[in-house]
Amino acid sequence: MRTDNLTQAYLHKAKVHLEALGFFKDREAYSDVVPEAQELVELLMKAVFRAAGAKVPKVHDVGKVLEKYREHLPQSLTSHLHEIRRIRKRLRKERELSFYGADDFIPTEEYHVEDAEHAICDATFVD
Repeated sequence: MRTDNLTQAYLHKAKVHLEALGFFKDREAYSDVVPEAQELVELLMKAVFRAAGAKVPKVHDVGKVLEKYREHLPQSLTSHLHEIRRIRKRLRKERELSFYGADDFIPTEEYHVEDAEHAICDATFVD
């Protein structure tokens, strides 16, 4: 495993996103917690890929890369890979809807404290 400046930058950004989750929740901006949590998970996964020497994808959804480089990932991550993949998939699926909404789905009306807490719990698990 290696850590270079970009890997460290990803980890720092993830730490800031983790703090932002509480900020949004405290201000009842529950719909903003989900995309922040998704970005946090994405940054952590990209830091792990870099540390493992794998090519880092320039996409939001890193699920396929997780399986592709599974043998290069640390045991501490692979032992929880099923749960991490579940979390990543759920957050990725909700990312756009929670951020942009739709004519019949207003994020600020649809997301509640329980949704924010679930996203924070998932992001913290990956962290």
